[in-house]
Amino acid sequence: MNKRILAALFAVILLLFSFSSCENFDEYTWPWEAEKEEDIPQIQEGSYLEVHYIDVGQADCSLIICDGQAMLIDAGNFGAHSIILPYLMEEGVEFLNAVVVTHPHADHYGGMRNVLKNIELDAFYSPFKTHPSGSFNSVTNYVYYTLEREINVPKQGDHFYLGSAKITFLGPVHTDYEDLNNASLVFRVDYGEVSFLFTGDMESLAEHDLLESGVNLKADVLKVGHHGSYSSSSYRFLREVAPKYGVIQCGRDNEYGHPHSAPLSRFRDAEVQLYRNDMQGHIVCRSEEGKTLTFTTQMNPDVNTNPTAVQNDISYLPTYLYYEEKFD
Repeated sequence: MNKRILAALFAVILLLFSFSSCENFDEYTWPWEAEKEEDIPQIQEGSYLEVHYIDVGQADCSLIICDGQAMLIDAGNFGAHSIILPYLMEEGVEFLNAVVVTHPHADHYGGMRNVLKNIELDAFYSPFKTHPSGSFNSVTNYVYYTLEREINVPKQGDHFYLGSAKITFLGPVHTDYEDLNNASLVFRVDYGEVSFLFTGDMESLAEHDLLESGVNLKADVLKVGHHGSYSSSSYRFLREVAPKYGVIQCGRDNEYGHPHSAPLSRFRDAEVQLYRNDMQGHIVCRSEEGKTLTFTTQMNPDVNTNPTAVQNDISYLPTYLYYEEKFD
């Protein structure tokens, strides 16, 4: 018999023997499964994670704090640093382990340069190193030339750790979309048994591409795309993410009419509990040891954030322009 065939048969016999030596074949740990388990951070007793959805009006800004480390996602419009910096100081944040600018629109990066002039930075992430938008380049140039930090452009699957939390970049699949919203960085935060998904201003086209890529989008909390615009949060996307909670970052009585009625209807159909900056001010979601999720709002904790009809009474809609004290 051919020596190669004999060698192959011998290898198969050894492999079967190794499996039969296991007391329970179903409990056999495949090598890649062991690597996956080792990739999950171990959460220590007393650990917690907080996601702060900061009310910066018709714009985006979020802060993640985990085990003493901090990450800032976007920084609102120009002038928003006057809100963000006092907020960071009140939370005791003097150093940012990571900063993400989801895409080159001013309502996401406008306040970033002034924030970084006052808060030290480690790592910076963006979908572009440079862009025709001159004001966006002023941010990346400041990071690269003044702060001497690299402009990291992550690929799908790239990840880093913030304390016990793992941050994994999922999108965009590519960045040559006609609409810059679709080039938004998308990433999931995994912390123990809970997860958060951040989508920037991603619209349905990029949602479709992301779904077709086969990436895992499951998350407990969704930062709703594009301030609750009709162009985002498609039915298929919501089915795949299957969030329990959604947070809409938009401003009171904004000129765009965000959030729009169509996505609000889709969230009702999906039975997603919504929180909104325009109605509730700052929103904080806290997880203890990766097992629980608790939301705290600056105001109006019991307001109906997803009414079936437009409410004429706007007394429940104070925003950052109208408050003087942060919630207790």
